[in-house]
Amino acid sequence: MSEFDSPILRTIIETAHDHFFVVEADGRIRDVSPAAAAVYGMSREDLCRTTVQALEAKGVLRPSVSLEVMRTGEPAQVAQVTSTGRRVIAQAHPVFDGGKLVAVVSRSMDLTDLQLLQEEYALLQRRFNEHLQRGGGEEAGGELELADLEARSGVMREVALLLKRVAPTDATVLMLGESGVGKTAFARQLHHWGPRHKGPFVDVNCGAIPESLFESEMFGYRQGAFSGAAPGGKAGLMEQAEGGTLFLDEVGELPLPMQAKLLKVIQDGCITRLGDTRARRVDFRLVVATNQDLARSVEAGRFRLDLYYRLNVIPVTLPPLRERREDIPGLVERHLQRLNTRYGRDKIIARDAWQTLMGWEWPGNVRELENWLERAWLSAGEDVIRPRQETGQPDGTARAVTSMMGGEASASRSGLTAGETLQSALARAERDILAELCREANSTYAIAERLGISQPSVVRKLRRHGLRIERSR
Repeated sequence: MSEFDSPILRTIIETAHDHFFVVEADGRIRDVSPAAAAVYGMSREDLCRTTVQALEAKGVLRPSVSLEVMRTGEPAQVAQVTSTGRRVIAQAHPVFDGGKLVAVVSRSMDLTDLQLLQEEYALLQRRFNEHLQRGGGEEAGGELELADLEARSGVMREVALLLKRVAPTDATVLMLGESGVGKTAFARQLHHWGPRHKGPFVDVNCGAIPESLFESEMFGYRQGAFSGAAPGGKAGLMEQAEGGTLFLDEVGELPLPMQAKLLKVIQDGCITRLGDTRARRVDFRLVVATNQDLARSVEAGRFRLDLYYRLNVIPVTLPPLRERREDIPGLVERHLQRLNTRYGRDKIIARDAWQTLMGWEWPGNVRELENWLERAWLSAGEDVIRPRQETGQPDGTARAVTSMMGGEASASRSGLTAGETLQSALARAERDILAELCREANSTYAIAERLGISQPSVVRKLRRHGLRIERSR
């Protein structure tokens, strides 16, 4: 069957990380991926000289997922135990030609490797905890200098201390927290504290790179790799992070094929430019961040379990601003100083504005606070930003609350309906405002600018509420 010998299929089989079988309709094994030999205890050549019926009878694999597909003509998934003692999840799909079954293509994933990753992760956690116990607090690191970070609250100082303790290592750090809590700022501080501080800090927003460009942007390309490629080729972002830190923000947004490529780099420490055949070793500290629950994404099949364990070595959760209000005065003063320096003025916040600033929930966290403060600064006609100046609400999604600086309540304000919780009421208000902006704006970037949040956050919110921009206005 000549279709089995196509270059495309052969390339897929030769380079697959999972274990592929191509089986003819009578059970003869046409081809297997090289990695299958270690799992099933037979060489690739021996596997291709036998049948799945014989393998099942000998206990090399049991049960055979390919035989199940042959019996039913439907895709199947089974849990197997191999003769080498490995636990495997196998999936198989029928191939029809003119209504006739001509082949079965199966792929299996070795759960034993994932179990080893879990054990490796547990070992790293134990060693890290032992290291913290031996370190005994801040004595090993000296005075906790926070530089540009505002961490006056106890919880944030604990986060900063944890980061300072792990900074001398190359352990991967996973930053968790809502959008706008300051994950990038803490990642930069971690880089500053570490031995790689003289190297580059490469900040990558994974949600902003189209899947079609991910490989060329992250891995680079050689000259002539594609039409329009720069003369001499280009180093990718991973190469640019050599000797420094690679920070992958919004890592939960990576499509599954890109997750597999990232996992391979983490495992091998090498990258290959697009269009090239030569592998290049890369050396950087990896820090990733997300506002998603990656464990749930793994359960839903949106995130690879093996990559999750590789990234979740040192998880660090940054709490939202509403849970650390002690940090608000420092954040306001720091950003106000930046604005005064940028615009050549010396404005201050009126004393009676602080109660409102401290009482607001700040659903957009530090990013919302900074965006609102800039609007307030620009709107103030004098050098004192007073409570009742027309500076707008602190968050564009919060039209159901009174104006931040003492203005009149929005006309769209409404109370809770019967049985409605605060969380569901806020979600309802958010959806109403997004729906209105979808009718008014012509892009997600315009909505992001109006709300004072990031464009990827807008995309996620629209997807969550089932909304999209009405372009035919």
